[in-house]
Amino acid sequence: MESAGDPKDDKPPSPPEGVHTQEKEQPSYTKMMATLLDQVNKALDEKKPENRYEAMISEIQSHEDKVMDLQKQLVAKLEELQKEEGRKITSEGIHTGFDSSHVAKSKPEEKKDSTQVELLNPSFAETSSSSASGNQDVKVDDDSDIESSPAGKKFGTIRANDYAASLQFLSQNPQLLVERETDGLLVQAFDAALENKDELSRQLVHQALLLQYCRALGKDGVGLFFKRITTKGHQAQDVFYKDVQDTYMKIRTRSREILAERAKEGQAEGVEQIQLHAVEPGTVINIKVPPADSEDPEEQEARKIFESFKPEMRKALETGNLDEVNKVLGEMKIDEAEELVGLFGEANILSLEEEIIDATTEEGKQQLKEIEAAASVDKKEEYGDPE
Repeated sequence: MESAGDPKDDKPPSPPEGVHTQEKEQPSYTKMMATLLDQVNKALDEKKPENRYEAMISEIQSHEDKVMDLQKQLVAKLEELQKEEGRKITSEGIHTGFDSSHVAKSKPEEKKDSTQVELLNPSFAETSSSSASGNQDVKVDDDSDIESSPAGKKFGTIRANDYAASLQFLSQNPQLLVERETDGLLVQAFDAALENKDELSRQLVHQALLLQYCRALGKDGVGLFFKRITTKGHQAQDVFYKDVQDTYMKIRTRSREILAERAKEGQAEGVEQIQLHAVEPGTVINIKVPPADSEDPEEQEARKIFESFKPEMRKALETGNLDEVNKVLGEMKIDEAEELVGLFGEANILSLEEEIIDATTEEGKQQLKEIEAAASVDKKEEYGDPE
């Protein structure tokens, strides 16, 4: 069966890249119709209808219905995949925004502005993701293997407004125009936000989206991007800066939520603290730091223990002030503080001694009364109140 028309018109368009790669050459329209008619005739021969013409029409209609139903299923599946992909923070979920460079005036009968789309790079096909960014939630997956290359990290240190430096760096490092580098910079931006380094976070977002835009604009994307972004008053600037701000705010908001959760957990853990104080009335805890130049083996061992403490604890002990020691202990976790107090005992750093009170002063008299009152209470608890 051959077509009576132009052979060029009998050939279907080539499929998109990556689709039907197993087929070397697609069949012509004529061949496809011949195959369909063979299937229809075979079905009619099996059914043997009285009115063959009506049966043929019905059989062809059933094939059309199957094709339309399959098409609906494919569209639904595509929407599902696009929705799933849109939940990620990866560069694929960020639209270029540079595809529009002209806004038409609104018509008299309409209240909303209509937008005329003009591609910056006519050789690069318009993607369907151009409106995906604004309404998507930013989610950061725990992908520890997503990391920028050394060159990508260096690119992230370039200030956002230094486009000359960014252009020069990209010209020397074109390998950065890949999705992984964009994702790596976004992860860095999130880490910076968790450390409350907001300016650094915004800068990293800017550089990440800069790579994304240049890549999305196609073969000449780098030149086109920097030409538009450095042209005074160009609409592309507003589109790009809004994208940067929106992405940065999503990252910042999520990081603040995580920091608040961490602070809440930290407060719950820090309710209980280890604090040192003398239990017996009239006694005090004295602090003795092991000497560094002692020849006594026990003191040398105690000195080793002392030097194993963190600098802030060594400094607190050297003041001889118990309040300073308690201040450092109060900032530690319970198990760490308990272990440290045990080491105090091994090194004989703390000792319990009787407090010397000057009873000739008002303060001394008051302390003496408090000690006597406490002792009286202890005796009553031990022997019972005679009354």
